[in-house]
Amino acid sequence: MQKRPVGGMCARVVAVLLLSLAVPGCDESTTPSSPTGATTATVRLVYAGSTVRRSDLPASALACAEGAGATHTHPSWRAYATVPLQPVPPDRYEITFTDVPVNTRVSFRVNDQNSCDENPTGAVTRNVFANDVRLIQNTTTPGNGDEPGFAISVAPNGAVTQ
Repeated sequence: MQKRPVGGMCARVVAVLLLSLAVPGCDESTTPSSPTGATTATVRLVYAGSTVRRSDLPASALACAEGAGATHTHPSWRAYATVPLQPVPPDRYEITFTDVPVNTRVSFRVNDQNSCDENPTGAVTRNVFANDVRLIQNTTTPGNGDEPGFAISVAPNGAVTQ
């Protein structure tokens, strides 16, 4: 009976096992994800505006006010579907989204009947906050033509940038 070297064969087996664990498979991504591994973040959207219809809207804005309906938003990550904002009387609307993609530029629009004298569709251009960051109107969104909107990026920890 021939003796095999004990260390040689075991060392090769261990080396092969370690190498197979260190090299990702062909179908595995080596692109790093966000630091926390999160793909979505929570964003609290606030619009500072009266929760009752203004009595001083000009007659030229009344058709828009009727068409705008309840104050709402159109987020890009939901294919610009209408999402109602919750009134918090007397002077704000808000909603919390838990599905905002991280590290991606997303956009949204807020429509409010009280803004119909400033924009013919009621699209809001000011007094909007995302996670307490005051936003500036910086993009357009699809609607009745291009409508004013807001674009942001959110980090996994909820930090918002424009």
